[in-house]
Amino acid sequence: MMPAQTQTTYSRLTLDVRPPIARMFLSHPPLNIIDVAMMEELAHALAEIEAHSGISIIVISGDGNSFSAGVDVAAHAPDKVESMLAKFHKVIRALVCTKKITIASIRGYCLGGGAELAMVCDMAYSTESAQWGFPEIKLGCYPPVAATALASLVGQKRAADLILTGRTISGAQAAEMGLANRAVPDGDLTAVVEESVQRLASLSSASLAITKKAIYAWDSMHFDKGLARAEKIYLEELMKTEDAQEGLNAFLEKRRPKWKGK
Repeated sequence: MMPAQTQTTYSRLTLDVRPPIARMFLSHPPLNIIDVAMMEELAHALAEIEAHSGISIIVISGDGNSFSAGVDVAAHAPDKVESMLAKFHKVIRALVCTKKITIASIRGYCLGGGAELAMVCDMAYSTESAQWGFPEIKLGCYPPVAATALASLVGQKRAADLILTGRTISGAQAAEMGLANRAVPDGDLTAVVEESVQRLASLSSASLAITKKAIYAWDSMHFDKGLARAEKIYLEELMKTEDAQEGLNAFLEKRRPKWKGK
């Protein structure tokens, strides 16, 4: 049983529990890259929080100047990618299925898997200058979670634009599209997130949990199947292409990829 109030520091994560709020800080400087160790710690922490009846709100932030620049590229190696995807998607599914209200607090880089973590939270608040994006296509890959669910947030055309071009947008643009609830000046982010947290904390945790279930009744019927399909295509088709391997190798070797179209 998790104590009423506690702060736990993992190797890649800090968890501060002060019911009814649990604050999770991604902590892998300088850019909070999501490696396998962080995925495992996130899954463990989320399971603990889910079992804590006194918590109704989860706030996810990044230590330092960024939320997260994405999933560790090295973990996409052929002998690691299947296990890595399973671990990362376990975290995504935990966030999607939790009864708690989830809030992402975004500053700096929010890219790739980091942006996928933020987009599946119930609410997201961003600095205007934050940099959002799904740059996987530049490595010859695609983001399975975004491929599954981004269109439901921003519309099909905008989702296609972001995923197929891999371009980066500002926090202000992310809010305009519907990826974030609001974008505010850097100095205002903490206060804006806290205002939302306190508003939620004054409400019935039971009512919040049931209402959240009702809001996502339709989406929850399709998300798991959609993500499983995107994951299957990723592993059985994309990762068997020469270009996917070339893109990942080029990134790790700090050179421009040489695409073959196969």
